[in-house]
Amino acid sequence: MNTDDIPESVDSPCQLVCYIDKGSNMCLGCGRTPEEIANWPLRSKTDRDRILSELPARMPPLDIKLAERRKLRRITKRGKRSANS
Repeated sequence: MNTDDIPESVDSPCQLVCYIDKGSNMCLGCGRTPEEIANWPLRSKTDRDRILSELPARMPPLDIKLAERRKLRRITKRGKRSANS
C-alpha cells in the first residue's frame, strides 16, 4: 500500500471528548456523526474537507449540550461526596 493513500491523523477533528448526543446523533467533541467517525480514514480528502467545513456550524448547539452535561456531572459528583461525608 502506498503511504500517500493513508490519510494523515492530523486531519481528524477529534478532540478526545467522545460522546454521541442522542438527540443530534453527533459527537459533542468534534461534531461528527458515528458514521463519519467510523469511516473517516476511508473517506476521500474531498469528503473529509467537506465535513470539516460543516463542523463550525454544527458545534455551537453541541457546545451548549456539552456544557449542560459537564454541569450535571459536577452536580452529581458534589452530591456523591457530600452523601459519603
